[in-house]
Amino acid sequence: MQKRVTEPQRLLKDNGELQQAGYATELLLEYHRDDIKASSFRIKEWDYYLITNEEYAVALTVADNSYMALLSVSLLDFKTPGFKTTSIIKPLTFGKLKLPSSSKSGDITYRDKRIQIEFLHIDNSRRIKCYLKNFNNQKDFSCDIALKDEPRDSMVIATPFPNDRKAFYYNQKINCMRAEGVATYDGRVYRFDPNSSFGTLDWGRGVWTYKNTWYWGSASGIVDNKTFGFNIGYGFGDTSAATENMLFYDGTAHKLENITFEIPMSGEKYDYMAPWTFTSSDGRFEMSFTPIIDRCDYTSVGLIASDQHQVFGRFSGKAQLDDGKEIILKGFLGFAERVHNRW
Repeated sequence: MQKRVTEPQRLLKDNGELQQAGYATELLLEYHRDDIKASSFRIKEWDYYLITNEEYAVALTVADNSYMALLSVSLLDFKTPGFKTTSIIKPLTFGKLKLPSSSKSGDITYRDKRIQIEFLHIDNSRRIKCYLKNFNNQKDFSCDIALKDEPRDSMVIATPFPNDRKAFYYNQKINCMRAEGVATYDGRVYRFDPNSSFGTLDWGRGVWTYKNTWYWGSASGIVDNKTFGFNIGYGFGDTSAATENMLFYDGTAHKLENITFEIPMSGEKYDYMAPWTFTSSDGRFEMSFTPIIDRCDYTSVGLIASDQHQVFGRFSGKAQLDDGKEIILKGFLGFAERVHNRW
């Protein structure tokens, strides 16, 4: 049984625990950083945007993880294939980036001598702007992209952690926004046409435990002349009240039960570039996945470590809507990831 949140209320109780765990299709629960009663070192807040088409993608992150902030830019080329990620770390921010308490309003603006990055709300659209000096090989990166036609429904979930009552994850994933604009790097212009380009937002606010391994997958595109996308994942705490698995067809959400990521092994290690499969407990999401790029990143500094594998590739298989309609996918571009953090 999936517990659905239907009424607006404060996200946290007076003692810092979740009012209720569950999912919604809009941002009903109100997050306020000041309501948190856990250690300030455990607070994690981020906005992550991914803009894709069939040939390339741009990903931008602004994260305030309390003891450090992360400003990250990635450019991916699916034809070559290849990618470049450049990240800037700012120590001991503890909320100084002032990320908004809602994804629906409030802007993010950060500037220093090397990077200028803005996530803005302008006239019912989102504007993503960035200039990064020396992105790679002394060459700069810039982008200016608008995300429009935001669907009615999104994936929203409030999740507790089983071993810490004051730890929680409040998350919204928005799929299938139309993307229009350009990115530039090394003399090349990467154009995003709204007929074939889509933006995804991962908006996260929470108090996290020290060790976590999560799985997340997402895709957005066109099927039968309708926008179609999905959000799948687990490992983000105790999802017994609700999963974050959801299909989006023509702007409407269709809730799924549990989904398992089957990542192939080579000996005792994951073989991320071999074909994956995905299975579901309700039989409504059965996919194969052929990787193109493993956007991997490994960091280890003292007690802090992150091992990330965000694998972009193509999904093929079937997904079933609430009314029984089957969506057949063949080479549908998206990504699936496995991330292990000590943070």
